[in-house]
Amino acid sequence: MSECVYASYFDGRTSRLYHVTLQVAEGVAQVRGEFERDAALDELRVSERSRHAPRKVTFPDGAYLEVRDDLAGLTQLLHRTGHADSWVVRIQQSWRGALAAAVGTVAVLSLGYIYALPAAADWLARAVPPSMERQLGQGVLAVLDKRVFEPSRFSDQRMDALSARFRQLQPPDGETTQWRLVFRKSRFGPNAFALPSGDIVLTDEMVRLLDDEDAVMGVLAHELGHLHQHHMMRRVIQGAVVTAGAAVLFGDVSSLLSTAPTAMLDMKYSRDAERDADQYAIAMLQRNGIPLDHLLLVFERLQKVEKEHGAEMAAYLSSHPASEERIAYVRAAMHH
Repeated sequence: MSECVYASYFDGRTSRLYHVTLQVAEGVAQVRGEFERDAALDELRVSERSRHAPRKVTFPDGAYLEVRDDLAGLTQLLHRTGHADSWVVRIQQSWRGALAAAVGTVAVLSLGYIYALPAAADWLARAVPPSMERQLGQGVLAVLDKRVFEPSRFSDQRMDALSARFRQLQPPDGETTQWRLVFRKSRFGPNAFALPSGDIVLTDEMVRLLDDEDAVMGVLAHELGHLHQHHMMRRVIQGAVVTAGAAVLFGDVSSLLSTAPTAMLDMKYSRDAERDADQYAIAMLQRNGIPLDHLLLVFERLQKVEKEHGAEMAAYLSSHPASEERIAYVRAAMHH
């Protein structure tokens, strides 16, 4: 082992390279050759080890040594001085450590996504000011009116009658949730959804498909359940966190800003969210003496549309998948 290491010295102000040697004596780093200087060891910063990149020894004033061809010699010299890599660097240099760190990272992110993120999103959704919810919902509706919807073909009397009928229904828990029924004609078939602003959008196609006013009340009760539980706002927050996280990792912030409004229409509710909304609708219909057969009719009609015309003709199913499990759940509730 040599007592000195050959290196290149840069003063940090110009691009000039000085051929020097580095040695250590009594806790002092000594640079000798075309440029000479001394510095206490505890003032220097040493870069991490890398298989292909040179290592740098940086001085307090920004000057640095670059060791490219004598990495083993520098490692031995640092070892003599008592220098040791951090545990992070040691893990990076070990494939077992790197693998364990990767597995641990995936596990932490997965648990966070499954448990921590939904809980945090729920808390944030309930803490969002109503003014912000209104602004978000109105902005989304404006975008959809330009790209997806047309004005409803129903008469004012028909729309007022459906709104008045739903307003007469008592909520299941006595807590009043502010809402407004909005009618639209859709280019993509039957649909209904609730926006954070309190707007419940109902398409002409959905009303015509059901051809049953009590079934329409079931759809609206289900959507009111989503609104009551802030499901859409929770999904927006969760999606924003995931998208923002991806933007930080991959550098694509523009996607978050450009796709957020229309992405809300395509969001799929979780199984738990659908179950909560179904429970709310069942309880609301039961409290108001409406047989659950009408809610069952909703799912059966939508499934029929999907089978006959494909999923693109049943836009409601994209965000509210009508599974056999949900139909069985309503049937079970009918026998209690």
